[in-house]
Amino acid sequence: MQLECFPMSTRPPDIVPGRPQRAWMEAFSDRHPYRCLPMTMANTTGWEILCPVGFTAEWNGGVSQSDIKITPDHPFPEFGDFAKSHFSHGVITFHPGYLFRTPEGWSMWAGGPPNHVKDGIQPLVGLVETDWLPFPFTMNWIFTRPGRVKFAKGEPFCFITLAQDKPLETFDLVQKPLERDMELRDQYDAWRARRDDFNARLFKREPGAIKEAWQRYYFKGEMPDDTGPAPKSHVNKRRLKALKLGI
Repeated sequence: MQLECFPMSTRPPDIVPGRPQRAWMEAFSDRHPYRCLPMTMANTTGWEILCPVGFTAEWNGGVSQSDIKITPDHPFPEFGDFAKSHFSHGVITFHPGYLFRTPEGWSMWAGGPPNHVKDGIQPLVGLVETDWLPFPFTMNWIFTRPGRVKFAKGEPFCFITLAQDKPLETFDLVQKPLERDMELRDQYDAWRARRDDFNARLFKREPGAIKEAWQRYYFKGEMPDDTGPAPKSHVNKRRLKALKLGI
């Protein structure tokens, strides 16, 4: 399986495997948010495309292309083709710098880095059929209010991941009472009892609960009270491959 990346310029932006670190997560005591495995897995399930140069973008609230001013930190070749006001209405358009080709049946999900928060601006998301598309797509961010934002050199402006999206249309969305699956119901009841007990002990500041700090069933891929076998497919760390030169 290959994700082919064809550069569209002489100096295309760097592409790196998604990194788990987020500034707001680092700011918490004991880096508490990193205990949320779904978030850290989302942060790393794809590749980041990085700004080749830092720049400032300012929007005055107007609807014209000229109402956004984008200024690089220093002169940079081809900057005008990298970031520009193209769609107007407070939207910044980036050119990722590559034409991507995915295997048949695989599309590319392009958006902002998961859980990467920027005040005043919001990434837009696109799903692209890169298994046939013969030209590159753009990545867009929209200001949420007039003001100024800063993108640093090396900051991700686009996050790409892959999806087999067409089979989604074959799924039936079915609501069922939990009692229809008694094995699952027993596992849920065991987890709920353990959770309530742990939270009660934590509320009482019991030393054992404080030392334990948090329950790790999901992180470890374990069933509470041995109510079922551990899932063999569980992953708690993503290891994507780096970009390399092909023939």
